[in-house]
Amino acid sequence: MAEEDPRHEGAPETRGVRAADEAALRRVARRRARQGVQRKERVDVRYSLDEKRAILTEARRLGLAGAHLVGALVTAHLNGDLALPGQRSVTDDLIDELAALRTQVARIGTNANQIAHRLNSGGETHSVDASVLTEARRLVTAVRQVVTAIDTAADETVTNRRAA
Repeated sequence: MAEEDPRHEGAPETRGVRAADEAALRRVARRRARQGVQRKERVDVRYSLDEKRAILTEARRLGLAGAHLVGALVTAHLNGDLALPGQRSVTDDLIDELAALRTQVARIGTNANQIAHRLNSGGETHSVDASVLTEARRLVTAVRQVVTAIDTAADETVTNRRAA
């Protein structure tokens, strides 16, 4: 009897936050470049205690200061790189889904590299090590090809969005 809700062992839990939303936030928050001079202008904003906590928690998770996260998101919106809820297009979602997919595929390659490193590090060998190492190399090559294809698709999507 097949399971009603098949398990995806090792797959990240996707309930709640979509991968595209996560990718969009990371992309936007990291993009804000440093300037040659210190930013001195301020805009005061008031948040509830819960809103402030949520902002600081997310900023910590991304390895950013709270002010940097808020500034990056506002600047991205002003530059047209981040739409407010309800303003996102299908293309925005596609770009962010491609970014999330690339991250997940790249993790597969990382795992294969770790397996190859373990097998190449010496120590006690097993009869299947050579075949596992061969498959790990094949997998890393396939992952590189898939990541390149994802990057190409994302670049074309962004180029087409800008041309429209």
